Amino acid sequence: MPEPIVVGTDGSGESDGAVDWAAAEAVMRRRPLHIVHAVKSWPYKAPRLAPGEKAERVTHAGEAVLEATRERVHARWPDLETTTALLAKDTANALREQSQGAFQLVMGSRGRGGFASLLLGSTSLRMAARATIPLVIVRSEAGARRDVVVGIDLPLETAAVLDYAFEAAALYGARLRVIHAWQLSPTLVDAGYTAEEEAVGEDLRDQVVAAYAPARSRHPEVEVVEEIVLKHAVSALSNASRTARLLVAGAHARRWNAPRLGSTSHGIIHHARSPVAVIPPR
Repeated sequence: MPEPIVVGTDGSGESDGAVDWAAAEAVMRRRPLHIVHAVKSWPYKAPRLAPGEKAERVTHAGEAVLEATRERVHARWPDLETTTALLAKDTANALREQSQGAFQLVMGSRGRGGFASLLLGSTSLRMAARATIPLVIVRSEAGARRDVVVGIDLPLETAAVLDYAFEAAALYGARLRVIHAWQLSPTLVDAGYTAEEEAVGEDLRDQVVAAYAPARSRHPEVEVVEEIVLKHAVSALSNASRTARLLVAGAHARRWNAPRLGSTSHGIIHHARSPVAVIPPR
Protein backbone atom coordinates (compact mmCIF):
# COMPACT_ATOMS: atom_id res chain seq x y z
CA MET A 1 0.00 0.00 0.00
CA PRO A 2 1.34 3.49 -0.79
CA GLU A 3 2.43 5.63 2.14
CA PRO A 4 -0.57 7.65 3.34
CA ILE A 5 -1.04 11.38 3.64
CA VAL A 6 -1.84 12.14 7.28
CA VAL A 7 -3.92 15.15 8.29
CA GLY A 8 -4.89 16.45 11.71
CA THR A 9 -8.36 17.76 12.45
CA ASP A 10 -10.10 19.33 15.43
CA GLY A 11 -13.34 20.22 13.68
CA SER A 12 -12.42 23.88 13.21
CA GLY A 13 -12.65 25.77 9.93
CA GLU A 14 -8.87 25.88 9.69
CA SER A 15 -8.57 22.12 10.03
CA ASP A 16 -11.42 21.57 7.56
CA GLY A 17 -9.38 23.48 5.01
CA ALA A 18 -6.35 21.32 5.80
CA VAL A 19 -8.41 18.14 5.39
CA ASP A 20 -9.74 19.31 2.01
CA TRP A 21 -6.21 20.16 0.84
CA ALA A 22 -4.88 16.80 2.03
CA ALA A 23 -7.74 14.88 0.41
CA ALA A 24 -7.25 16.59 -2.95
CA GLU A 25 -3.51 15.91 -2.69
CA ALA A 26 -4.12 12.25 -1.84
CA VAL A 27 -6.35 11.85 -4.88
CA MET A 28 -3.77 13.43 -7.20
CA ARG A 29 -0.95 11.37 -5.73
CA ARG A 30 -3.06 8.17 -5.57
CA ARG A 31 -2.39 7.72 -1.88
CA PRO A 32 -4.73 6.89 1.03
CA LEU A 33 -5.78 9.58 3.49
CA HIS A 34 -5.46 9.12 7.24
CA ILE A 35 -7.36 11.60 9.45
CA VAL A 36 -6.22 12.04 13.06
CA HIS A 37 -8.03 13.68 15.97
CA ALA A 38 -6.47 14.00 19.42
CA VAL A 39 -8.28 14.66 22.69
CA LYS A 40 -7.00 15.44 26.15
CA SER A 41 -9.17 15.13 29.24
CA TRP A 42 -8.15 18.36 30.99
CA PRO A 43 -10.16 20.82 28.83
CA TYR A 44 -13.31 18.86 29.65
CA LYS A 45 -12.97 18.67 33.42
CA ALA A 46 -16.20 19.44 35.20
CA PRO A 47 -17.04 18.69 38.85
CA ARG A 48 -20.49 17.34 37.99
CA LEU A 49 -19.04 14.56 35.81
CA ALA A 50 -17.59 11.35 37.18
CA PRO A 51 -14.27 10.26 35.59
CA GLY A 52 -15.90 7.49 33.57
CA GLU A 53 -18.68 9.75 32.30
CA LYS A 54 -16.18 12.46 31.41
CA ALA A 55 -14.03 10.04 29.41
CA GLU A 56 -17.09 8.74 27.60
CA ARG A 57 -18.20 12.23 26.62
CA VAL A 58 -14.74 13.15 25.38
CA THR A 59 -14.58 9.96 23.32
CA HIS A 60 -18.00 10.53 21.78
CA ALA A 61 -17.11 14.12 20.92
CA GLY A 62 -13.90 13.01 19.21
CA GLU A 63 -15.67 10.25 17.32
CA ALA A 64 -18.26 12.75 16.13
CA VAL A 65 -15.56 15.06 14.78
CA LEU A 66 -13.91 12.22 12.89
CA GLU A 67 -17.17 10.84 11.53
CA ALA A 68 -18.33 14.25 10.28
CA THR A 69 -14.95 14.85 8.67
CA ARG A 70 -14.87 11.45 7.00
CA GLU A 71 -18.41 11.87 5.67
CA ARG A 72 -17.56 15.27 4.23
CA VAL A 73 -14.48 13.85 2.51
CA HIS A 74 -16.40 10.86 1.17
CA ALA A 75 -19.12 13.09 -0.27
CA ARG A 76 -16.56 14.98 -2.34
CA TRP A 77 -14.05 12.21 -3.05
CA PRO A 78 -16.06 8.96 -2.86
CA ASP A 79 -13.25 6.76 -4.20
CA LEU A 80 -10.57 8.02 -1.83
CA GLU A 81 -9.45 5.38 0.68
CA THR A 82 -9.83 7.06 4.06
CA THR A 83 -9.03 5.90 7.59
CA THR A 84 -9.30 7.67 10.94
CA ALA A 85 -7.66 7.55 14.35
CA LEU A 86 -8.77 8.97 17.71
CA LEU A 87 -5.98 9.32 20.27
CA ALA A 88 -6.12 10.38 23.92
CA LYS A 89 -2.94 12.45 23.98
CA ASP A 90 -1.71 15.90 23.03
CA THR A 91 -1.98 16.83 19.37
CA ALA A 92 1.73 17.06 18.59
CA ASN A 93 2.51 13.60 19.96
CA ALA A 94 -0.58 12.10 18.32
CA LEU A 95 0.38 13.46 14.91
CA ARG A 96 4.01 12.46 15.32
CA GLU A 97 2.96 8.91 16.19
CA GLN A 98 0.40 8.55 13.41
CA SER A 99 2.64 10.07 10.72
CA GLN A 100 5.53 7.66 11.19
CA GLY A 101 6.16 6.08 7.82
CA ALA A 102 3.70 8.44 6.08
CA PHE A 103 4.36 10.30 2.84
CA GLN A 104 3.59 13.70 4.36
CA LEU A 105 1.72 15.37 7.22
CA VAL A 106 -0.83 18.14 6.70
CA MET A 107 -2.09 20.62 9.32
CA GLY A 108 -4.11 23.80 9.51
CA SER A 109 -2.26 26.95 10.49
CA ARG A 110 -4.15 27.09 13.78
CA GLY A 111 -7.06 25.31 15.39
CA ARG A 112 -9.62 25.76 18.11
CA GLY A 113 -8.60 28.10 20.86
CA GLY A 114 -6.24 30.08 18.62
CA PHE A 115 -6.47 33.85 18.70
CA ALA A 116 -7.24 35.52 15.37
CA SER A 117 -4.17 37.72 15.74
CA LEU A 118 -1.83 34.72 15.88
CA LEU A 119 -0.48 33.77 12.47
CA LEU A 120 0.50 30.24 13.44
CA GLY A 121 -0.65 27.89 16.16
CA SER A 122 1.84 26.49 18.65
CA THR A 123 1.22 22.89 17.54
CA SER A 124 1.87 23.73 13.88
CA LEU A 125 5.09 25.49 14.81
CA ARG A 126 6.26 22.59 16.97
CA MET A 127 5.56 20.10 14.21
CA ALA A 128 7.38 22.24 11.64
CA ALA A 129 10.48 22.06 13.80
CA ARG A 130 10.22 18.35 14.58
CA ALA A 131 8.74 16.68 11.50
CA THR A 132 10.89 14.04 9.81
CA ILE A 133 8.65 13.93 6.71
CA PRO A 134 7.33 16.80 4.58
CA LEU A 135 4.90 18.93 6.57
CA VAL A 136 2.34 21.12 4.80
CA ILE A 137 0.73 23.93 6.78
CA VAL A 138 -2.48 25.04 5.07
CA ARG A 139 -4.02 28.47 5.36
CA SER A 140 -7.67 29.07 4.55
CA GLU A 141 -7.12 32.39 2.77
CA ALA A 142 -8.64 32.54 -0.70
CA GLY A 143 -7.03 34.02 -3.79
CA ALA A 144 -5.69 33.28 -7.23
CA ARG A 145 -3.11 30.49 -7.00
CA ARG A 146 -0.79 29.64 -9.85
CA ASP A 147 2.89 28.81 -9.46
CA VAL A 148 4.77 26.56 -7.09
CA VAL A 149 7.43 28.65 -5.35
CA VAL A 150 10.55 27.21 -3.76
CA GLY A 151 13.10 29.13 -1.74
CA ILE A 152 16.64 27.81 -1.60
CA ASP A 153 19.62 28.77 0.52
CA LEU A 154 22.71 27.99 -1.53
CA PRO A 155 25.13 27.30 1.35
CA LEU A 156 22.79 24.55 2.52
CA GLU A 157 21.84 21.21 0.98
CA THR A 158 18.92 21.86 -1.38
CA ALA A 159 18.32 18.50 -3.11
CA ALA A 160 15.38 17.36 -0.96
CA VAL A 161 13.64 20.74 -1.19
CA LEU A 162 14.08 20.98 -4.96
CA ASP A 163 13.00 17.38 -5.57
CA TYR A 164 9.76 17.98 -3.66
CA ALA A 165 9.14 21.29 -5.43
CA PHE A 166 9.69 19.86 -8.92
CA GLU A 167 7.47 16.88 -8.14
CA ALA A 168 4.71 19.18 -6.89
CA ALA A 169 4.96 21.44 -9.95
CA ALA A 170 4.79 18.40 -12.25
CA LEU A 171 1.80 17.06 -10.33
CA TYR A 172 -0.10 20.35 -10.56
CA GLY A 173 0.99 21.20 -14.10
CA ALA A 174 2.32 24.46 -12.67
CA ARG A 175 5.31 26.67 -13.34
CA LEU A 176 8.08 26.51 -10.74
CA ARG A 177 9.66 29.71 -9.43
CA VAL A 178 13.03 29.06 -7.81
CA ILE A 179 13.89 32.01 -5.58
CA HIS A 180 17.18 32.79 -3.92
CA ALA A 181 17.23 35.97 -1.85
CA TRP A 182 20.43 37.63 -0.77
CA GLN A 183 21.59 40.89 0.75
CA LEU A 184 24.67 43.02 0.29
CA SER A 185 26.94 43.39 3.27
CA PRO A 186 26.67 46.77 5.03
CA THR A 187 30.20 47.60 3.88
CA LEU A 188 29.31 47.18 0.20
CA VAL A 189 26.06 49.10 0.63
CA ASP A 190 27.86 52.04 2.23
CA ALA A 191 30.44 52.02 -0.55
CA GLY A 192 27.77 52.01 -3.27
CA TYR A 193 28.99 48.87 -5.06
CA THR A 194 26.23 48.53 -7.65
CA ALA A 195 28.63 46.81 -10.07
CA GLU A 196 29.45 44.28 -7.37
CA GLU A 197 25.73 43.71 -6.88
CA GLU A 198 25.28 42.83 -10.56
CA ALA A 199 28.28 40.52 -10.65
CA VAL A 200 27.24 38.68 -7.48
CA GLY A 201 23.71 38.33 -8.80
CA GLU A 202 24.87 36.69 -12.02
CA ASP A 203 27.15 34.32 -10.13
CA LEU A 204 24.30 33.36 -7.81
CA ARG A 205 22.01 32.72 -10.78
CA ASP A 206 24.56 30.28 -12.21
CA GLN A 207 24.72 28.51 -8.85
CA VAL A 208 20.93 28.28 -8.60
CA VAL A 209 20.64 26.81 -12.12
CA ALA A 210 23.32 24.25 -11.27
CA ALA A 211 21.54 23.38 -8.00
CA TYR A 212 18.21 22.58 -9.65
CA ALA A 213 19.66 20.90 -12.76
CA PRO A 214 19.43 17.31 -11.37
CA ALA A 215 15.78 17.72 -10.35
CA ARG A 216 14.93 19.39 -13.66
CA SER A 217 16.45 16.47 -15.59
CA ARG A 218 13.89 14.21 -13.88
CA HIS A 219 11.03 16.60 -14.65
CA PRO A 220 11.84 18.18 -18.02
CA GLU A 221 8.18 19.05 -18.55
CA VAL A 222 8.21 21.62 -15.73
CA GLU A 223 8.63 25.26 -16.74
CA VAL A 224 11.21 26.85 -14.45
CA VAL A 225 12.14 30.46 -13.78
CA GLU A 226 14.88 31.43 -11.36
CA GLU A 227 14.74 34.69 -9.46
CA ILE A 228 17.75 36.19 -7.71
CA VAL A 229 16.42 38.98 -5.53
CA LEU A 230 18.24 41.52 -3.39
CA LYS A 231 15.92 41.29 -0.42
CA HIS A 232 15.50 39.51 2.87
CA ALA A 233 14.45 35.90 2.22
CA VAL A 234 11.36 36.02 4.45
CA SER A 235 10.10 39.15 2.72
CA ALA A 236 10.82 37.84 -0.78
CA LEU A 237 9.15 34.46 -0.24
CA SER A 238 6.19 35.83 1.71
CA ASN A 239 5.49 38.26 -1.14
CA ALA A 240 5.78 35.45 -3.69
CA SER A 241 3.33 33.35 -1.67
CA ARG A 242 0.50 35.81 -2.34
CA THR A 243 -0.20 34.16 -5.69
CA ALA A 244 1.50 30.80 -5.09
CA ARG A 245 -0.30 27.49 -5.09
CA LEU A 246 2.37 26.14 -2.75
CA LEU A 247 5.48 27.56 -1.12
CA VAL A 248 8.27 25.05 -0.46
CA ALA A 249 11.07 25.65 2.04
CA GLY A 250 13.64 23.54 3.83
CA ALA A 251 14.24 22.84 7.49
CA HIS A 252 17.78 22.78 8.81
CA ALA A 253 19.69 19.63 9.61
CA ARG A 254 19.39 18.28 13.12
CA ARG A 255 22.09 19.07 15.65
CA TRP A 256 22.82 16.81 18.62
CA ASN A 257 19.69 14.84 17.68
CA ALA A 258 17.53 17.94 18.31
CA PRO A 259 15.29 19.38 15.58
CA ARG A 260 15.99 22.85 14.26
CA LEU A 261 13.90 25.31 12.31
CA GLY A 262 15.94 28.05 10.68
CA SER A 263 14.96 31.69 11.07
CA THR A 264 13.95 31.96 7.41
CA SER A 265 11.66 28.91 7.51
CA HIS A 266 10.27 30.13 10.83
CA GLY A 267 9.46 33.52 9.31
CA ILE A 268 7.97 32.03 6.16
CA ILE A 269 5.52 29.76 7.91
CA HIS A 270 4.36 32.69 10.03
CA HIS A 271 3.83 35.15 7.19
CA ALA A 272 3.14 33.19 3.99
CA ARG A 273 -0.31 33.54 2.42
CA SER A 274 -0.27 30.15 0.69
CA PRO A 275 0.14 26.59 1.94
CA VAL A 276 3.74 26.03 3.03
CA ALA A 277 5.59 22.74 2.67
CA VAL A 278 8.52 22.38 5.10
CA ILE A 279 10.91 19.72 3.84
CA PRO A 280 13.31 18.03 6.30
CA PRO A 281 16.87 17.23 5.24
CA ARG A 282 17.63 13.73 4.03
